[in-house]
Amino acid sequence: MKQHIARHLLNIGAVELRPEDPFTWASGVQSPIYCDNRLTMSYPEVRKEIAKGLAGLIEEFYPECEVVAGTATAGIPHAAWVSDRLDLPMVYVRSKPKEHGQGNMVEGKIEAGKKVVVVEDLISKGGSVLQAAEGLKAAGFDVLGIAAIFTYDLPQSMEAITEAGLTFHTLTDFPALVEEAAAAGAIQEKDLPMLADWHENLKAGTLT
Repeated sequence: MKQHIARHLLNIGAVELRPEDPFTWASGVQSPIYCDNRLTMSYPEVRKEIAKGLAGLIEEFYPECEVVAGTATAGIPHAAWVSDRLDLPMVYVRSKPKEHGQGNMVEGKIEAGKKVVVVEDLISKGGSVLQAAEGLKAAGFDVLGIAAIFTYDLPQSMEAITEAGLTFHTLTDFPALVEEAAAAGAIQEKDLPMLADWHENLKAGTLT
């Protein structure tokens, strides 16, 4: 599954390498590689494969799930497709409470106490998805865990999510993506040591 989804992401151009002009994460980390999972919305075959995979993760690891929750904004469409596939209700979580109207952070009318799985597109250090999980808990939901498309495979995210009393499962990860990109020629051989060093430094916490 990891290689299969990684190959899909590469085929639609969702992966870009830019070591000379690195991308900046919300956390401020400088990254030479970027995985733009929002592009999957424009490719029906790919998004259907992702929905199938995410639904499979939920059925396998969170069979008691009663509601699918999407994170704003990238997780929302995938949560919609997954909830449709599983025939479950859906909500979505804002990055912060709405500043007018009812001031909601969670949108959708679902009974409090329901068991929820959060659907996210990408996990780096885990801050955004944990914020969504906290918003759901504050709204009275029982958060079971997280299902995501991609993770950078960082121990920081594992530790943060575990400390929050949650688990997460993803369709693919950074090592699989780099392996497939190298095999497809999307990443040149000369760039592999640089990516390996960057990833190890990120895992070690020497990059901020």
